[in-house]
Amino acid sequence: MSAAVASGTLLGNATRAEVIWLVVGFAAQMMFAMRFLIQWVYTERARESVVPEAFWYFSLVGGLMLLTYAVYRGDPVFILGQAMGLVVYSRNLYFIWTRKAELRSASPEK
Repeated sequence: MSAAVASGTLLGNATRAEVIWLVVGFAAQMMFAMRFLIQWVYTERARESVVPEAFWYFSLVGGLMLLTYAVYRGDPVFILGQAMGLVVYSRNLYFIWTRKAELRSASPEK
């Protein structure tokens, strides 16, 4: 626990920039967490485990936002964790886009 939280002055001495970065960090975490809500809704509707395309977009955007926040904080563990996740999210989106392109090119022209 940080000294600011322990002393009860979480934002009391924070600069404007620190508050803005804190808001960015919380927004990033909410964006990242939204992917699970989306996946849950799709799974409930399908009555089977489904990972919709939107899951990967929320993962990518939330991951980028969290990586930006981690760089600001200078936390190498957080930076490495988010950077590695971005590889996975990007690769999944690449497969989705490639498959869509294959389906478009395979479909007969009308």
